[in-house]
Amino acid sequence: MFRFADPEWLYALLAIPVILLAFWGVQRLKARRTARFGDMATLAELMPERSPAREWIKTGVLCAAAALIIVAAARPQVGSKLREVKAEGTEMMLVIDVSNSMLAEDIKPSRIERTKHAIGRFIERLSDDRIGVIVFAGEAQVQLPVTTDYKMAASFVKRISPSMIADQGTDIGSALELAQLSFSGDTHRNSDSRVIILITDGETHDEKSLEVAAAAAERGIKICTIGIGTPDGVPINIGGSYIEDEEGNMVVSKLNEELLGQIASLTGGIYARSTNQSFGLDEIVDELNSMQKSELTIRSFDEFDEQYQYFLAGGIVLLIVEMLILGSRNPLLRGITLFRRRDDNPDGNE
Repeated sequence: MFRFADPEWLYALLAIPVILLAFWGVQRLKARRTARFGDMATLAELMPERSPAREWIKTGVLCAAAALIIVAAARPQVGSKLREVKAEGTEMMLVIDVSNSMLAEDIKPSRIERTKHAIGRFIERLSDDRIGVIVFAGEAQVQLPVTTDYKMAASFVKRISPSMIADQGTDIGSALELAQLSFSGDTHRNSDSRVIILITDGETHDEKSLEVAAAAAERGIKICTIGIGTPDGVPINIGGSYIEDEEGNMVVSKLNEELLGQIASLTGGIYARSTNQSFGLDEIVDELNSMQKSELTIRSFDEFDEQYQYFLAGGIVLLIVEMLILGSRNPLLRGITLFRRRDDNPDGNE
């Protein structure tokens, strides 16, 4: 298995094409200014030491060296050993509301940003559990199947935004149905170790949420809910403009605590309300710790060999090559001729 230990460094590679484009623009500008003084072929003879091709080669080699060093900084690694272990844990699906109402700012800095930050910290506390991520608005999508790769899960959560779902709305029922189908086969024999964590403002207009929750209870799946927002509600600001309904009235997003409490109660789960002081996941963690665990098979590449040194060495070699390539023809070497023709011998001697 190949991976990058610090993949955020790879974003720096975006600077490489920008540098090449900027260099191309500078070369074009220099050529135009030079052309003002006369014919380019004549000027080339008057400036024999100038070599645009060498300048391009130097820039290309420098960019290649920078790319290799950036890849080295991202720490490429190769997994050398696949390990399977048995562990006692729970399997959970995070079901996260990404509708436009989650942009409301009654929870600072906004409902969605607060959710992402809290989930990131929650994932850091996991050890032997499996986690999956579903996002929903007017429809639901599996963002990440159940996994024990917590680093990947945290990375997916950071990218969550309302733009992920084009169909707006808050279809909690469909999201809960998809979550029930997304658990792995390992936990079917012991369904008491499965839990759905629903994070939403509960502002839904579908009628099947409670029916789906009752079906989950029959399967032994527990649903814990976190209500994010305030019962009084606030307007929704998108791009500096507040959302209005068809009649021109400002839309106010309110927390529906009653629905979320009923969903949790039907499945034996708990409801927690998120505030600026506490998101509510601490209560959920306590509930998870009290749940029955399943024996889960965890597969992971336990040993990773660092490969950055090869990329770093290649980058250093290219930097040395770049320094050895002269930007122009060296006038000091112009008179050196390695091979002399017969008629160049002034004495006529062989």
